[in-house]
Amino acid sequence: MPRVSQDQLDARRQEILTAARVCFARHGYEGATVRRLEEATGLSRGAIFHHFRDKDSLFLAVAEDDAAAMVETVARNGLVQVMRDLLARAASPDTTGWLGSQLEVSRRLRTDPAFARRWTERSAAIAEATRDRLLRQREAGVLRDDVPVDVLAQFLKLAYDGLVLHLAMGRPADDLGPVLNLVEEAVRRR
Repeated sequence: MPRVSQDQLDARRQEILTAARVCFARHGYEGATVRRLEEATGLSRGAIFHHFRDKDSLFLAVAEDDAAAMVETVARNGLVQVMRDLLARAASPDTTGWLGSQLEVSRRLRTDPAFARRWTERSAAIAEATRDRLLRQREAGVLRDDVPVDVLAQFLKLAYDGLVLHLAMGRPADDLGPVLNLVEEAVRRR
């Protein structure tokens, strides 16, 4: 029997995550049945659950994958850049799927205590990356110093959450560039 390389396993896992993200976004967690996940991925349930213990683990992996990408962008360029990137891709089907996953994470945080406990670690990484970036910006003299960093981080998180909700609701995105400029100006040194 031929051996499957780690690269092949990783590629298959990523294919499953990509297809599952769209399925969860389109149908919600409950509506993303195993049959729908099979259809979305083009794989059997055995192939899907070879990589993930169960549907809950698959959903959490999708959310973790999104969070890891966000942490990287925040660390390099800040949370406003995450918002700009999101706005630039607002009409893309991948972004639509990502927005749906974010809304599903929000819903599960309110309704599923076990999920909320598991998610706490992931959201802490985003908050830490944001705070670290803001501290570096303050040390460089770019960030305003009359407001505590934690308050600025909360402000940016609220702006981000509002943007996600706005886009997920299908509201227009073409006029939000100036709004993000205002968000960025609000945290900059005057």
